Amino acid sequence: MNFRAIWAIYTFEMSRFFRTLLQSFVSPVISTSLYFVVFGAAIGSRIDQVEGVSYGAFIVPGLIMLSVMTQAISNASFGIYFPKFIGTIYELLSAPINFLEVVLGYVGAAATKALFIGIVILGTSALFVDLTIQHPVAMLLFMVLTCISFALFGFIIGIWARNFEQLQLVPLLIVTPLVFLGGSFYSISMLPPVWQTVTLFNPVVYLISGFRWSFYGLADVPIGLSLLAIAGFTALCLGIIWWIFRTGWRIRS
Repeated sequence: MNFRAIWAIYTFEMSRFFRTLLQSFVSPVISTSLYFVVFGAAIGSRIDQVEGVSYGAFIVPGLIMLSVMTQAISNASFGIYFPKFIGTIYELLSAPINFLEVVLGYVGAAATKALFIGIVILGTSALFVDLTIQHPVAMLLFMVLTCISFALFGFIIGIWARNFEQLQLVPLLIVTPLVFLGGSFYSISMLPPVWQTVTLFNPVVYLISGFRWSFYGLADVPIGLSLLAIAGFTALCLGIIWWIFRTGWRIRS
């Protein structure tokens, strides 16, 4: 394992993040505040509690998941797409490093950025509502696994995309709707039985449910299924990336 190569890629990607630290820090704080104004104040004034938890506190796990997933995807996809765009990816491919070391560098940096954003949003949320974290270790575990798995997914999108428009296509048209429809701001038990069944086909439900359980001990699906879902998604993304580097799909032409 070439740790020096991994560290070089990681520090290079993180340096871009620190150059725009003000934007990276202020933007999620403002977005979180707006969500609490709209959902917490406007809707929360009409919904007192959801399963014994105040509505403002109930939406915090979903709000964190929404930002963590989108940030992990966008950072990882742009990180690998930009070398393709300017042509420096061929220097990376010709270097004496394997695909796992490349993935660890880019995905590790993207996951770190998303984790930072998640912690910032968690701290901002504590200014608006009284938060209770019943299982802090499980909360951190779910957040880290989500950052890693969706950074891997973003890495795949960055290789697949042929232009900047395609780079934003999947996060905007697929991931964000799945998060909103995955119980981010409501419990799926509030839906009619038919729609509860339909919602269970949304993979994001299992991530948000497990993450919310770490806060309040409430879950729409069993915790074991949540862990199995995120482990399966991570393994699937790793398998696809291995195949991409083995075949050179969209990275050697």
